[in-house]
Amino acid sequence: MVRAVREAKEDVKFNEHAIDLLIKHNFIMLKEFCIHLASSLHDKLNLVPHNFLIKDPRFTMHTHLCVSLCKKVNSHDSPIREDDVKPLMEVLKLFVQKNPENVREDDPKLREEVRTLLQQWIQIIQNRSGENTDQHMFAFFSHLNQQIQRNDDYLIHFLRMYMDTLVEQNYKSYQQNKAYVYQAREETYHFVDSFVRLVILLMKFHNEQMKIKLLNKVLFTVKNVLQKDHDTKEKGFLALPYNRFFAMLFSEVSADYSLMEKYTVQILQIFCNAYHQIQPSTTPGFVYAWLELISQRQFLSKLLTTDSKGTPTQGWTFYQQLLIDLFKFLYPFLRNAELIMKNEKLYKGTLRILLVLLHDFPEFLCDYHFSFCDVIPPGCLQLRNIILSAFPRSMVLPDPFSKDLKVDQLDSISESPRMSHDFTQAIPPAFKKDLDYYLKTRSPVTFLSDVQKHLRVTEVADISRVVGQSEVIPKLDTGSKYNIALMNSLVLYVGVQAIKLIHSSRHTPTQTTIAQGSHMDIFQHLAVDLDNEGRYLFLNAICNQLRYPNNHTHYFSCTLLHLFAEGNSEKLREQITRILLERLCVNRPHPWGLLITFIELIKNHDYHFWDHEFVTCAPEIENLFKSVFSNLQSKTNAVREEDE
Repeated sequence: MVRAVREAKEDVKFNEHAIDLLIKHNFIMLKEFCIHLASSLHDKLNLVPHNFLIKDPRFTMHTHLCVSLCKKVNSHDSPIREDDVKPLMEVLKLFVQKNPENVREDDPKLREEVRTLLQQWIQIIQNRSGENTDQHMFAFFSHLNQQIQRNDDYLIHFLRMYMDTLVEQNYKSYQQNKAYVYQAREETYHFVDSFVRLVILLMKFHNEQMKIKLLNKVLFTVKNVLQKDHDTKEKGFLALPYNRFFAMLFSEVSADYSLMEKYTVQILQIFCNAYHQIQPSTTPGFVYAWLELISQRQFLSKLLTTDSKGTPTQGWTFYQQLLIDLFKFLYPFLRNAELIMKNEKLYKGTLRILLVLLHDFPEFLCDYHFSFCDVIPPGCLQLRNIILSAFPRSMVLPDPFSKDLKVDQLDSISESPRMSHDFTQAIPPAFKKDLDYYLKTRSPVTFLSDVQKHLRVTEVADISRVVGQSEVIPKLDTGSKYNIALMNSLVLYVGVQAIKLIHSSRHTPTQTTIAQGSHMDIFQHLAVDLDNEGRYLFLNAICNQLRYPNNHTHYFSCTLLHLFAEGNSEKLREQITRILLERLCVNRPHPWGLLITFIELIKNHDYHFWDHEFVTCAPEIENLFKSVFSNLQSKTNAVREEDE
């Protein structure tokens, strides 16, 4: 394993998340890796090892690497000098200042003081109905504040020891009361609630700005204890105390209306950052508790609010990241259809969250549909349909089965949908420059063949670039030879540019106006020249834009129908039909744009749908299409009657 890491490509062996997991599970020795890392610093022109340490200075804290690094710097024949590692040392110094508990051993005297104070607080809580409780509590907080002011690290040590004691007590309770789980749970709740009460009372002793800093320290400390406990206990990990703590603390902080009104964004960001750092990919044993935390009604209502003008608040961006964390964790199971019982429950929980969002916060799904589709496997149809079925609450959807429906005459069909996510982030700048030039000039012709080269991947696509995160997060293995995120971005970007050009000529998208030009050249080339996998992903990217009535839906519906009508390949027509059909065969809801496209395809005689061989090759297939159309129509009528 060590040799495999040494001989691996630099982007693999210097992936801090992968190396951290390998060391954590004893696949490679920390000492050997640190020595190899230090030897890699020889090459002055190679910045990858330096960047690796800057991204995650924790590795620099290990003695082996520090000694090796010092030897390399002090060596006469080493190309590395003090100036070369100065940026690294600055980052290291900042890391030490922010995370003192990670680099400094506990002072035995300080630890004993903290333990004594902790016992005093537990006694106060246990005797809170006794005499002089208020006096004891005031004396306790006065002493604690004095210690905090005298020593900056005191609070961190106190909080960490309290959480360690609480967790240890939780394991003992469950061990001693295996037959009485309810009793063990009640004991855990009692200890956790006392900790939350302590934090809230501590916050009251500070001004508002210091309250925010204190809250950040508390969540940071508890998060570290959780991660350490999770890595140590592994299968024996108990999530209950942490779940209770986060839920109760958010509830108590939210109850402070004056604080929430003034520092809503900061408080939400602190909690969302903590949840992001303990996401399922890093702490899978906490996944069910984590899912419960991010789906709390109070949490959602605070995050997904809008201002007086209906503009999304910053909380939307925070929650988008948490949902992406969830989808990334589910991706390999959904991609490979490996839904064992535990994963199936997690999947059902995810479906319920999306249904809540679809019902209560549909605009959120509308705004971020693109970024979510990037991290959902192409074959995961129901999740995708729920997201794409969202439409603004102010809109009334026209009946897609109405005989009098004229899509191009709808008021909203000329409006652009609101998108809070930058969908061009996955497009490399150099490729985007060539793409813009081709869209304007329709040259060079060789660009069309170069597009396929850009869409193929030689390594796993980096999702951190797709979701726009500043930090480095694990790469998402899509299992495809194509860069799915780039494919999605390319299709939408070319479509948006085509819509702008059509509107600038005072036209609307029709089969005639979209047929000519560089934009359709790209789409037709991809539809014809890609292999089956690439074409499936390309058509999927088009169907991802078939949503509620807007100009994106109208343009891409026309584009899909145009490719079906003008395509010179029966295989292309069959694949278009397959993608539409498989999305409509799953349970409701179905996106409005998907319905009108399918209905137009099978009812408009210009497309000769019922004459194609893949429809008439067998009676069972033909009956399937008729059955799907009939069921869709009956379900839509039933929903309409319920609404009335």
